[in-house]
Amino acid sequence: MIDLKVVHLNTYDGNGGAGRACLRLSEALNANGIDSEVLVYYKFGQNSKVKNLSKGLFAKMRAIFNIMAERYFARLFVKAVKTPFSLQWFGKSLIHNKTLKQADIIHLHWINHGFLSPKFLAELDLLDKPIVWTFHDSNAFTGGCHVRYSCENFHQQCGNCPLLRSSGKDDISHKNWLRKQKAYSELNFHIVAPSKWMAKSVKESSLLGMRNLNVIPNTIEIAVFKPYVKSEAKKILKIAANHFVIMSGFMPSKNDKHKGTQYLIAALNELSSRPEIPNEQIELVIFGNKDEKNMPNFPFKTTFLGTINKDEHLAKCYAAADVFVLPSLEDNLPNTVMESLACATPVVAFKTGGIPDMVKHLENGYLAKYENATDLADGIEWLFLHEDREAIQKEARRTILNHFAPAVIATKHEELYLDLLNAMPK
Repeated sequence: MIDLKVVHLNTYDGNGGAGRACLRLSEALNANGIDSEVLVYYKFGQNSKVKNLSKGLFAKMRAIFNIMAERYFARLFVKAVKTPFSLQWFGKSLIHNKTLKQADIIHLHWINHGFLSPKFLAELDLLDKPIVWTFHDSNAFTGGCHVRYSCENFHQQCGNCPLLRSSGKDDISHKNWLRKQKAYSELNFHIVAPSKWMAKSVKESSLLGMRNLNVIPNTIEIAVFKPYVKSEAKKILKIAANHFVIMSGFMPSKNDKHKGTQYLIAALNELSSRPEIPNEQIELVIFGNKDEKNMPNFPFKTTFLGTINKDEHLAKCYAAADVFVLPSLEDNLPNTVMESLACATPVVAFKTGGIPDMVKHLENGYLAKYENATDLADGIEWLFLHEDREAIQKEARRTILNHFAPAVIATKHEELYLDLLNAMPK
C-alpha cells in the first residue's frame, strides 16, 4: 500500500456525469491501496464515504443561494438556449479546510454552480499541494460555456459570444476569460483530459494551451456493469426474447441541441420505413428523468423506465438491449457509452467528442457521420442485420476490461500523482 492521501473536489455527489466519474475514480484508487476521499460542495445522497462541505443550516443555505444565484443570474445575460453557461461570480474559500491541508494531492473535478470561482480557485495555491484537475467539460478554458459546438472564440480570448444577449469584443465571456487568466497565473495545476478530443481542445485554447496534460479516461465498476444473458435480462423488462431492443438514455426537449434528440427521432422514423426492418420485432426502451407525457411519438413500441437509481438494475437494462443509441452532438467521455459497452451492449453514436475513444467502428459499435440521422439509422440496421452479434458484444466488454477497468485507470492516476509529488521542491 502506498502512503498517499488524495482528496477529490466536486460540486455534487454523483449528480451528473462528472460526479459519477469522480466517485468511481475515488473507489478505484481506494481499491488500489490509495487513501482517497471525496469532498462535495452540496451533498444530495447518503453515501457515508462522501464528505459534505456545506454541513449545518447556515452553510447549507449559503450553498443553495450560491448554486441558485449562479444559475439564475446567468439567465439575465444568456439567450434562451439550452447550452449551459457559468458566470462563476460566487464561490467558497477552502484554504482553511483540514482535510485539504492533510492531503498529499488535491484533485479537482466539476467545480461550477457557486463552488470555486476563479478567485477561490487561485487561493488553493496557498496550500502548497500538487493539484490535478480533470476536465469533464469545456468550461475551464472558455469564457463561460460548457459546450462549444463549432465556436472557436476560445482560441483567442473569447468575446463576441454567440450565447449572450449582449455580445461584443468586451462582453461577459471576455471578462470571464480575463478573470480565469489571472487565477490560472497564480495557480499551478496539472490537467487530466478524459478523452483525446478534450486534450486537443485544451491544447487549442488560449487559456491553457501551454499547460502540462495527461489523457486518462474515466473508469467504471466492471463488477456491477457486466454482461447478463440477454434473454433473461429481457424477461425482467417483460420483453420477448426474440425482439430487437433499441435503448437510449435521458430524453431532453427537442430544443436541447447538446443531446441531439431530433436526430434520434429522425433516425428511428427512417429506420421504421425501411422494408428490411420488421417493425413488430423492434422495441425502444428509454431511461432517464424526463416526464413520459412530454415524450415525442416514436415509431416503435416504447417502454419508459424513468429514473433508475440502482446501478445493478440499470446494468440489467443495458444488458437487455441489443444496441444503445446516443445521438449526442458533443460529449467528453459519456458514462452511458462506457456503461453500455461494459454490459456487452454495442453502441451506435455520432463520431464526435470522446466517443471514438470508446466506440470502435464496426468492431464494438458504429460511429455515424456527424449530425446525419440517416447514418445513425444505418448503424442500427447494420447491427440488426449482423450475422454475428455475439462477437460484437464480446468486443464491447473486452474494450472496457482492457482500457477502462478500475485497476487500469487507478494505476495511471497513481503514476501521475507520484510524478507530481517527486517534482515538488524538497
